Amino acid sequence: MIEYVVELNIDDRTLARASQILRNGGLLCFPTETNWLVVCDPFKKESVDKLYRLRHIENTKHLTVLCSTFQKAMEIAFIDDSAFRLMKKVVPGSFTFIFEAQKKITKFLKASKVDHQVGIRFPPSPLALRILDSYGDILLSTHLSHEMLDDADPEIPLYSAQIEDYFGNMIEMIIDPGEVEFLGPTTIVDFTSGLPEVVREGVGNPSLFQSGMH
Repeated sequence: MIEYVVELNIDDRTLARASQILRNGGLLCFPTETNWLVVCDPFKKESVDKLYRLRHIENTKHLTVLCSTFQKAMEIAFIDDSAFRLMKKVVPGSFTFIFEAQKKITKFLKASKVDHQVGIRFPPSPLALRILDSYGDILLSTHLSHEMLDDADPEIPLYSAQIEDYFGNMIEMIIDPGEVEFLGPTTIVDFTSGLPEVVREGVGNPSLFQSGMH
């Protein structure tokens, strides 16, 4: 089911339906500044299993957790004061941060249980933030790629009708705000050693974290 919305003026009823789908263990799809994402409640095993089946990957592979507040992030990741100060300068933004995982998340995500790490991001997309705030908790996410849709033209951005045609049997709701400009992948910053290490340069400006290494 596709719900067409105005990103800066989303109907509360749409958000309520999206939250109910997540509470019931379903999958939700929407675009951010980087790509189309599919999300689920990370604390529901059936939801997590379904998300991994959609991606055709083993559940030992990491997916990213979306957060809207530092309070929620600190419930699942060990974030020290120095990391917090650096992150505050760029959050929300196009970054994925890797931290040592708290027990709250390792109990539910096999990938985090294996290596005791968790990747988190604070998406700057108003739509993503409204969905997170409406649901009131973190969400496990994965991106959709052209390769996942057999006949998708890589030169043309994916659109909601394609996603529904291909994944409509797995994704309960697709929220479509209209034309979206995808900027590219996030910049990944790894804090697990205690110091920030930029392991992938993407859309987010990595200079703050590179200087933080010295």
